[in-house]
Order: sequence, then C-alpha cells, then structure tokens
Amino acid sequence: MKALDYHEATKHSWARIRAEPHYLDFENMPLPFKIYSDLGRWPLPKGRSETNMPALSAVADPGAPAVGERVPSLEDLAQLLSAVGITKRRLYPGGEVLYRGASCTGALYHVEVYIVCGDLEGLPAGVHQFQPDDFSLCTLRSGDHRQGLLEASGAHPAVAEAPAVLVLTSTWWRNAWKYRARTYRHAWWDSGCMLANLLASAAALDLPASVVLGYADNPVNRLLDVDPQKEGSLALVPLGRGGPAPATPAPAAEPLGLRTEPLSEYEVEYSEIPAAYAASSLGSGTQAATWRGGLQRVRRPAPTGRLFPLEPAVDGLPTDPVEAVTGRRGSTRRFARKMISFSQLSTILDRTTRGIPADFLDPPGARLCDVYLIIHAVERLPSGTYIYRPAQGALELLREGDFRREAGMLGLGQELPADASVNLYYLTDLHSVIDRFGDRGYRAAQLEGGILGGKVYLAAYALGCGATGLTFFDDDVTDFFSPDAAGKSVMFLMAVGRPGRRSNLAG
Repeated sequence: MKALDYHEATKHSWARIRAEPHYLDFENMPLPFKIYSDLGRWPLPKGRSETNMPALSAVADPGAPAVGERVPSLEDLAQLLSAVGITKRRLYPGGEVLYRGASCTGALYHVEVYIVCGDLEGLPAGVHQFQPDDFSLCTLRSGDHRQGLLEASGAHPAVAEAPAVLVLTSTWWRNAWKYRARTYRHAWWDSGCMLANLLASAAALDLPASVVLGYADNPVNRLLDVDPQKEGSLALVPLGRGGPAPATPAPAAEPLGLRTEPLSEYEVEYSEIPAAYAASSLGSGTQAATWRGGLQRVRRPAPTGRLFPLEPAVDGLPTDPVEAVTGRRGSTRRFARKMISFSQLSTILDRTTRGIPADFLDPPGARLCDVYLIIHAVERLPSGTYIYRPAQGALELLREGDFRREAGMLGLGQELPADASVNLYYLTDLHSVIDRFGDRGYRAAQLEGGILGGKVYLAAYALGCGATGLTFFDDDVTDFFSPDAAGKSVMFLMAVGRPGRRSNLAG
C-alpha cells in the first residue's frame, strides 16, 4: 500500500464515520505495557536531578554541544526515560490512572523505547528495553550491537559517534484497538511527542541527541527481535559522543523467541498498517544514506494579508526545568473560553519552530510542515484564521471572523477546539514530500508534525497554559484554509488555551 493510498484510505469524514461505526470492547482493552515473561529487570535510579536549562530554552534549541566527549551514564538515561515514563499515579473509582510525561492518543501508550549501547557507567553493553511500569530495564541481548545500527543507518555520523542509541517502536494493536487502521498515523504523532520530550531533556543534560529516520528497517527489527506485522521500529535517537568505538564486526542478531505477556484476549489485525510500514521501509544502509538530507528549501509565496509580527517574551520567562514541566504535563480535557496573551502565543510559536535535529531536515532550519491557526481568544489579535510566516517572523491574517463553531466541527465535532484560545494545524504538501523522499517521506511529514506538537505541549505548560493534541476531518481542514492550503494535507492538530475544570487527565 503506497503512502498516498494509505493516507486517502484513512481520512476522517462525516460520511465515513457514520458508515463505519466503531465500538470499543473494554473487556479486550490491551495492556499499556509490553512485558517480557521470562526476563529479569534492572532497576533504574529514581529521583530526578535538577537541570539548569529552562524548559523553554530546551524546547527551542535541542541541539548538541559543538565539540567534546559526552558519554551518558545510567543516571542520564534514567533522567531521559523519566521524561517519557510514568510521572504520577492516581486512584479513581474503577481503577488507577497513570500519567505519562509524553502524550499518547487515547492514553494507549503503544510506543516502546529500547536502548542499544556499549559499556556505560552503571549499564553493561547490550540491547535493553525500558519498562515504564516499574521504571526498569530488561536486557534482551548482551554485548555491543551498535555496529548493526551503524550499518543499517548507512554510517550516519551521529550513530557512529554515539555511545548509546535509543530505538522507538510501535506495537500496532495497542493503538489499533481504538483507532483501527489510522494507527499508522498515530505511531508518528505519539513517537513525535515522545521525541520532543527526549530532545528537550537531552538538551538540558548537555547531551548530544538527534533523530535518525534514514535506516534499513529489517536489520533493526531483527536486532530488537520484533515482527513488523505486529511491532515496527520508528526512529533511532543517537545519544552522546565519544567513548569506545562500536565492536566490529557486529555480533549476529539471532532470533530470540522471547515470550511476552498477551496484550489482550484476542487481537484484530488491520492489514493497512503493516502494508504501509513495508511500503515505506528502506532495504539497506546504502539506500538509507542516499535517502536522507539535501532537502530543497520550498519557495513560499510572499504574504498578501495583514501581518502581525510576533512578540515573544524575552525577560521574565518561567525558568522551570524540563523535568518539572513534563512532570505536570497532561492532555487538557476542558478549556475555559479565556484569553491567552499575544506574548504567550508568540513565545510558543517562536520556541517550537526553530528547528528539529533530524536527518530528513537538512539543511538546519528546513521544514516540511506549515503552521495554520484558528485564533479565538488571543489578546490584541482579531479572531480569525492565520498562517505563520517564519521568514517574516509574523502571523498573516487570512480571514477575520469568529470560527469557534467551525473549529469544533473540524476537530471531529468536539468541544475542545471550539473552546481553546487557539488551534495550531500542521499541514504539508504530501505530493512534494513523497516526490523527494519516496513513501518514507510520509513517515517524515507525520513525525515532524508529532514533534512540533510535542514541543507545543512543553512550551504551553511551561507558560502556564493547557494543551491537547486532537484528530480532525482531513479534507475539511484543507478546504477551510484554502485557497492558501490548497493541495496540502493535515499532519497534526494542537489546541492551546486556559484549562477549565476537570482538565489534565492522562494522555
């Protein structure tokens, strides 16, 4: 299944939702964890250390130090993983709610984190899986397997230098239980939100980190011993610089046949997911090296509407570190219809769009997604629709008016986008992206939208606002922002505003 075919087949519309009703079988709801039945666990150090970098700075500039060796310790890894693990537990009538540092659609937490490392302080070389339920690691393979990742990535320089590499995967059924075939989109949104947290936390630790999407899929999946029909790798995150070079040749990645606890009584397979994954896979490290980089800058038309230059705050910004912000972050479940300041919106846009250290966004500052907005309640801005123009550092007014009702309808008829102060839509020209990157470009565009959304979560919560990621009626959003958005596709939607009561539930 080609990427564009998959995208068309999984679009939301009123007609499709009515024609294909879906009822959740809560008796068969999947476990939110992948648990290995026969493996022991390494407890991770608990208790977060204070970092000096404010969250807003870490969100804005998640780059790496220019020079010098930086080998992560077990404590560093624990700090990173706490940003995507369980942040608090609360008992409610009928059960326990687990809050996570990073958002996940439906609070289903289908994205796994593995660590492939050489010998580190406190952690021997091996392939390890993160267990968020008790904040521990399981060792799947012993020995230094980084050379396998280096070969799969086509000798990516950051992978070559990294003492440790995180590998994110998605276990399809854990999300498809609710979202069916659309789960392949959610894999990139949800891993993107996790990557935003990981990159910001790495920046606060002065630890080099980046996102590598160009790699051969099958060798990585074999190393993790996962079946891409059920679970597939999504991205590599090389961490740190220096230390001993990877062992060569790469140790053989023989099948492990490890048992895992059943996710639910039975699973429903949605063939579109592994088909889209296979169609966008790369076959070799050589192909991966050819695939990435060299993104041509798109010449966007000059603004024709009224411009509102951003006014990001410089002084008096909150200094809360990343760990404090991820600890209180949630998905806002109710917005009060109140104003946020233009400075707050400006700061969110400025800090979240400065760039992502990713191999598909080269040269630095390149982007695939444009930011469109529906503004309901932002001080000193007329209500209406806008597009963010980074070259001008300004918002361009497309159409003035009160569009709360339309925003609610675009967001699957929900109250959240109607009640928020502002909605941010990330749109891209998928045809152009796929012309440049092939079907794997679909992964890149969706992942960029997810990372940008995750950065908005962090920036909004750092500024005392609420935020939540939402789904949408695809073609209706494009039509609503046209003619400016004609031919573009929606990758992600974030709503930002003042939290109302009963907000910030797990998600």
